Amino acid sequence: MFRPEEILILTGTPGSGKTTAANSIAQLPGSPKVHLHSDDFWHFIKAGSIPPWQTEAHAQNATVIDVLAGAAARYAKGGYFVLVDGIIGPWFLDSFRNLEAVLHYIVLRPDLEEAIRRCSERGGDTLSDPVPISALHQQFGNLGALEGHSLSVAGLSVDETCDAIGKAVESGRFRLR
Repeated sequence: MFRPEEILILTGTPGSGKTTAANSIAQLPGSPKVHLHSDDFWHFIKAGSIPPWQTEAHAQNATVIDVLAGAAARYAKGGYFVLVDGIIGPWFLDSFRNLEAVLHYIVLRPDLEEAIRRCSERGGDTLSDPVPISALHQQFGNLGALEGHSLSVAGLSVDETCDAIGKAVESGRFRLR
């Protein structure tokens, strides 16, 4: 199901379960797997970082996504199934489209209220403001030509979400061509 030399971009609204599912899937027996949490790549910038949601962060964000895509490609080439999780909307896919690996793109879609609740329960310095969560939920609610890459996770447990992701990858329906 999770084959070496393939990449899965697991994205969606904050609170959709991306990181939780990616962590669970990465630990499943079978093929070797790597989990790349995209937020870490922004945190690698120690001086001069611009909050990624600000308009002037465009060049920084493009660089971070290019580095993330390059890391994913290298792990895939090394024989790993690579899970990339984070806010990777269609506007960031160009960096991944030219990679040699098979590329899957799944947008997890929870109910908005569920996403906001999950984010508020996390605590710490994670996003919990309903305004940007709602804005991202709306952006991921209109994928245009990529609408077929959405996967409803409303009301699903972690295990059910991981099972749905596994079936989605296995189906081949979520491959980017």
